[in-house]
Parts: sequence; C-alpha cells; structure tokens
Amino acid sequence: MVSVLGPRDEFLRILERELAADLHVRGNEITITGAPADVTAATDVLTELITIVRTGQGLTGDIVERVVGMTAAEDVSAAEVLTQNILSSRGKTIRPKTLNQKRYVDAIDAHTVVFGIGPAGTGKTYLAVAKAVQALQDKQVNRIILTRPAIEAGERLGFLPGTLSDKIDPYVRPLYDALHDMLDPESVPKLLTSGTIEVAPLGYMRGRTLNDAFIILDEAQNTTMEQMKMFLTRLGFGSKIVVTGDVTQIDLPTGTRSGLTVVEQILDGVHDIAFCRLTSHDVVRHRLVGRIVAAYDRFEATLPPGRRT
Repeated sequence: MVSVLGPRDEFLRILERELAADLHVRGNEITITGAPADVTAATDVLTELITIVRTGQGLTGDIVERVVGMTAAEDVSAAEVLTQNILSSRGKTIRPKTLNQKRYVDAIDAHTVVFGIGPAGTGKTYLAVAKAVQALQDKQVNRIILTRPAIEAGERLGFLPGTLSDKIDPYVRPLYDALHDMLDPESVPKLLTSGTIEVAPLGYMRGRTLNDAFIILDEAQNTTMEQMKMFLTRLGFGSKIVVTGDVTQIDLPTGTRSGLTVVEQILDGVHDIAFCRLTSHDVVRHRLVGRIVAAYDRFEATLPPGRRT
C-alpha cells in the first residue's frame, strides 16, 4: 500500500487532486465513491499503478500524474507504456514515459526512416540515441552516426580554433550528453576514436553512402530542403535513419525554407517512412517545461500567420 500511495501519502494526494472520485483509505483497503464514470476512472488508474508496482518499477509523483493522464485520455495500458525497457546502463533504465514516446520508439523498430517532430524536452533525440545504442549492442548495426547542422557558424567552421572535434563540439554537445548517459564514460572516447560512433556536421555527409549504420539527424528544422534531400539519400543497406527536430525553433536566415517543414508532404505515402509527432504533453523534463511550451503554443496561436515562427 505504501508503494501505491507513496511515502507520507504523497501519491494519494496527487490522486485526490487529479481524480473526480473520492478515495478513502483504511488499512490495506481503498474505497472509491462518486459518480459511476468517476469511480471506473479511479479504479482503472489504481489498477495501472498496482501493475507498475508489481513489475518492480517504483512509482514517482511524475509517473502517477502520467498514469492519470494516459488512463483518462487514451484507451491504452499506462503500465504497458511505462514498463517498456529500451536500454539499461549503470543501474538506470531508459523507458518511454508517454504514449506518443512509445509510438515513436515502436516506429523506429518498425520503419527504416522515422521523423520525430516536437518541442524541446519530449525525448526525441534522447530516445533516438537510446535506440541507436541498443541496435549497436545487439549487433543490428556496426556503427552510430550522429549529425547536426552547424547553422550558426555556417561555412565559417574553418575559422574556429582547434580540430574538427573542437569546432563542432558546441553543436553536438546534447548528443554527447545522451551517449554518456547510456554508455560507460570510459568507452565513449574509444568508440569515437575507432569510428564505431561518429559525430560530424551535416555538411560532412555529402557524397557518402552509409551502410550498416544507425544515423540520427538532430535539429533537422535547421536544414534547407536541399540539405534534407542530401541527407536522406545517404541511406545505405542495413541502415536506419531517425530525423528529429522542432519546427517552432527554426534558426535559418529569413526567407530560407526549412527542409523539415515540407518533408512530410513530399514523402507522404512513401512506404517504410514514419512521422511521429510529440507535443507539450510529452515533455519529460521538469513539469514546468511542459507548461512553458503549452503557453508559447497558445501565444503563437493568437498571432497573425505571417508573424508565427
């Protein structure tokens, strides 16, 4: 009961706040009262929480809130979503935390090319890197290739001091951070040195054919239409591509059309390509981040079309 209701009834207070039914706890029994639909909803939530606890996965306040949201909004088992393991490393298990994240992960398994489009903090890049590391460990691919457009520096990368790695480091730092979460820190430099993991700016993909690789293009909203076409046509045999981006954070010069904003209509109906959209409800950073993203979305909706990003 403590596992379900939380230390000092922390989870019970969340349930009382989020659910319309009344919960009464006495010993090891929970009595639910209210309208029939509200009682059914509360019963479903508690059933999902008990199922999660029985898998050995502990509950947190964030998980409890997500279970309530998923059970109310979707005809899906929240326990099935929240207990799907992607990768375990150093005692930490990486799992999808929302239904859209599970759909995204399942799409990566089922398709050769997947687009993950959504706001900051929705796990687009993090889950893609986790699937890449999983594919490498399972010997489904021989290498991981991570790339980003270095849009701020443009063609001036050569003027920056240091080696190529030093020049592009600021642009690919989020990818390195994800790798260090999923692999032993000592192994990352060795994998980079051996070429098993390659991190490079998008411009260095031109002219290559990438076989037996898991390729991730991050920040794809900052690619032009020509760059997007160039990247997608690098696909070789035995490879998989994941493209991630946020169409609300385009840094391209004014008048330059983002390749990510038009690629869906170009590739609509093409077999073995999937488009997954994540929203502010899928933000898995601090819960305030989701509210900030939603507030910006509401503000953007009030602007004239010509002034929207």
